[in-house]
Amino acid sequence: MDIDQIMELLPHRYPFLMIDRVEEVEPGERAVAVKCVTVNEPHFQGHFPQTPIMPGVLITEAFAQTAGIVALSAHEDLAGKTVFLLGLDKVRFRKPVRPGDRLLITAEKQAVSRGIWTFKVVATVDGVKVADGGIMATVAKDTD
Repeated sequence: MDIDQIMELLPHRYPFLMIDRVEEVEPGERAVAVKCVTVNEPHFQGHFPQTPIMPGVLITEAFAQTAGIVALSAHEDLAGKTVFLLGLDKVRFRKPVRPGDRLLITAEKQAVSRGIWTFKVVATVDGVKVADGGIMATVAKDTD
C-alpha cells in the first residue's frame, strides 16, 4: 500500500501519520509497515536536539496505526473509521531509533473478542529489534 491507500484506511494525517508504506497486509491478520525516520520531523527539535531519537510514544503510535491497517482492511466498510488504542502489554524499547533509520513495524493479530483486537507488535531497524510488545485496540462504532 502506498501513502494514498493508507490514508484511505486511516483517518490520521500529518504530522501524526506514523507509517509511510505498507509492504505486506493479510486483511484481518497481519501487516508490515514502514516508517522512514527523517531529521526534519517536528519532535526532533526538542527530543533531543544534540542526540535526536524518536520518542517511544511515537513508536507506540506506529504500532497502533499498523494494527489499525490490519483491523480496517478486514472489512471494506471499515475504511476511514477510527481505531482506539485500549492498552499496552509489556511494550519495551530496546534500542534508540534515529533520523535516517527505516523502521519496519509488524502487527500480528493474536485474538478478537467482543470487538477488542489484541496484537503482537515488533519494530526493527536493519533486522535488529528496537521495540516490541502487545497492544489492544477497537474500531470505533458509528455514533449516528
